[in-house]
Amino acid sequence: MALGRRALLTASLALPFASGAVQAAWTRPAGLTPDASVALWPDGHVKPPSGLVEQVVQRSDDPDASDRMLQGITRPRLDIFRPAKPNGAAVILAPGGGYRYVVIDKEGYELARWLKDRGVTVYVLFYRLPGDGWTNGSDVPLADAQRAVRLVRSRAKIDGIDPTRVAFGGFSAGGQVATSLLTRFDARVYASVDPADTLSARPDALAAIYPVVSMDPAIAHAVSREKLIGANPDAAREKLYSPERNVRPDQPPLWLLHAEDDRVVKIDNSIRLREATRDVGAPCEAHFFERGEHGFGLMKTAGLPVAIWPELLWNWLGAHGIV
Repeated sequence: MALGRRALLTASLALPFASGAVQAAWTRPAGLTPDASVALWPDGHVKPPSGLVEQVVQRSDDPDASDRMLQGITRPRLDIFRPAKPNGAAVILAPGGGYRYVVIDKEGYELARWLKDRGVTVYVLFYRLPGDGWTNGSDVPLADAQRAVRLVRSRAKIDGIDPTRVAFGGFSAGGQVATSLLTRFDARVYASVDPADTLSARPDALAAIYPVVSMDPAIAHAVSREKLIGANPDAAREKLYSPERNVRPDQPPLWLLHAEDDRVVKIDNSIRLREATRDVGAPCEAHFFERGEHGFGLMKTAGLPVAIWPELLWNWLGAHGIV
């Protein structure tokens, strides 16, 4: 039964591809096309750095699996996937990309469709990248994450969601965005721009999947660390941007997923965050698997025990009243 479900999932996520090319536009099959896209910020509020150009690059050579990334994000936004029968739950997804780009399919649209098919309204977040020349670049991913939660809550009637059932999930560097939001959801990293900003930016639950967390050079993902806080940060800066050092009792319930054999982002990132979270008495559930490596998403789990992870996440979301 489980093998049949994995085969069905793999088949349902198959995509045509265009190898190696920069894609100005992309025709996606039904199910992997967002139902809407909304800007995070009012017109004119976000002014892109001079020379920054947004582009989509296809990384996959597999004709059955698209793997696009978005570089040079100039318009931070939420791509919305609306279910046929909404259950009131909302999930915001922050894909990874080492703070160099944001993955589109593997850690965004694919899980969005999986959740959409179960009645969840999903928002894929394309956040600004700290190394792209933005003013206060280290804070722009967190600012976009805070704004995303507030904006989703402000759209509750429009999108048919319950503003008290908003979860946030992040993969890899998107997991750093997520865990920063976990501990700094009320940090003042931008000035209020409209009534949406009067709403809470604290998610009702938060999941971090093979996340970049710590800026400790002993375990940090080196590329993400340099993009976020520079090559030679002082001790105070390193601490501020290390979520495991900023845990708090009132943070949202946390769900962690990591593979022991991850050679890109060390599992120590998740272990330290779990231990710190337990130390302050905040709720946390962690799943560590022997194999999976990094960036497995949904498509790269066939035949491995880690393939069960979406169901584990679903059950946890249910236990916390999100779905």
